[in-house]
Amino acid sequence: MRLEDITGVMVDALNQGKKVVRLHSGDPSLYGAIIEQINELAKHGVDVKIVPGVSSLFGCAAALGTQLTLKGVSETLIITRPAGETLAEDDLAALSRHGATMAVFLGTDKIEHIMQSVEYPPDTPVAVVYHATWEDQKIIIGTVNDIANKVKDAGLTQSAMILIGGVVDPVEYRRSHLYAPQ
Repeated sequence: MRLEDITGVMVDALNQGKKVVRLHSGDPSLYGAIIEQINELAKHGVDVKIVPGVSSLFGCAAALGTQLTLKGVSETLIITRPAGETLAEDDLAALSRHGATMAVFLGTDKIEHIMQSVEYPPDTPVAVVYHATWEDQKIIIGTVNDIANKVKDAGLTQSAMILIGGVVDPVEYRRSHLYAPQ
C-alpha cells in the first residue's frame, strides 16, 4: 500500500472510534520511515505515540551470542545500508576504514557489492543472520573474502542482517572495567 492509502485506512478507523496501531517489525527508528508517516497523519490531526521495538540488529547480536561493542575489538558501531532504490550512493568504503563493527541493513541482495566495497582485511569475520530470533533463523558465518559466496549458496536474498567485524568471532578482547579487579 502507498503511504496515502495506509493513512486513509488508519484515519477511517480512528473516525469510527477504533484504536489504531501501525506495527513495524524491528524498531521504527531504524529505516522505519516513521517521520513521513507521522507527517501524513498530522495532516489529518492525528497524534502519534511511538513505542520502541527491538531492532533486528540487537536480535542478530543475541543470535550470535555476542555484543556489538567489545573492549579491545571495537568500541564503535556503524549502522548503514548499501546504495539501492532509495539511496543513490553509499559510503561503505569510507565507513569501513574506521575498523568499527558495521551493521548493514537492507543489503543481503547486494552482499557481493558490499564485500567488494568495504576496506576491512579479507579475513575480517562476517555474519549474515536471516530472521534473527525467529523460528526459521539462519546464521551464516564467513569472512569478507568468502561470505558472499556462502550467502549465495544458501539462497538468501533478503530479511537478513549483515554484521562485519571482530565482534562476530571475538577471539582476543580486553576485560571490561566493569569486571576488572579493583
